[in-house]
Amino acid sequence: MKYKNAKEVLPLHIVEIIQEYIDGNYIYIPKKDNNKKSWGEESGFRQELNNRNKKIVNEYTNGKSIKEISKNYYLTEHSIRRIIRGYNK
Repeated sequence: MKYKNAKEVLPLHIVEIIQEYIDGNYIYIPKKDNNKKSWGEESGFRQELNNRNKKIVNEYTNGKSIKEISKNYYLTEHSIRRIIRGYNK
């Protein structure tokens, strides 16, 4: 997250009001609830994981062993089983 100078984005009278409460310190202003994105949505990482998990399930369905898949993806066998169970719902 990149900081912005309040004087560059807010009217001066609002900056002065904020300075009364938090003069010279940092303040975090959260996004509105309707603008929030879920984890990994913005970076695309969630989609990458979904694609990987689909490949894992596909490999398992096509006969690869859990042990072999585990080694290929550097995941524990427990994690591979959890991924497979999640896609069989």
